[in-house]
Amino acid sequence: VQLQASGGGLVQAGGSLRLSCVASQSISSINDMAWYRQAPGKQRVRAALITNSGSTTYADSVKGRFTISRDKDKNTVYLQMNSLKPEDTAVYYCKALVLAIGGAYEYWGQGTQVTVSS
Repeated sequence: VQLQASGGGLVQAGGSLRLSCVASQSISSINDMAWYRQAPGKQRVRAALITNSGSTTYADSVKGRFTISRDKDKNTVYLQMNSLKPEDTAVYYCKALVLAIGGAYEYWGQGTQVTVSS
């Protein structure tokens, strides 16, 4: 699975951005898709996840502000980010998890920079 993330940029605090992650194959065949973020000098952490059945989970730090969604026809997962804060500044990565008979396989996109100015 190849993932192409896009949509990052520079935005003022309180603004919005929508990230997109396009998969090279049908996302119906992918178990979970998630958005992670990594701030400078910090570990990569998960911001949001959507399962194959459509269930979603969010990190406490983004709950109520970020929304993960998907469009199966476009093989795309989105992260709508509202009420952005300077602490949301990070490189955002999308990840796909595929569970197969041989094990679990993780695939990562290349990352897209989000910078929120105060």
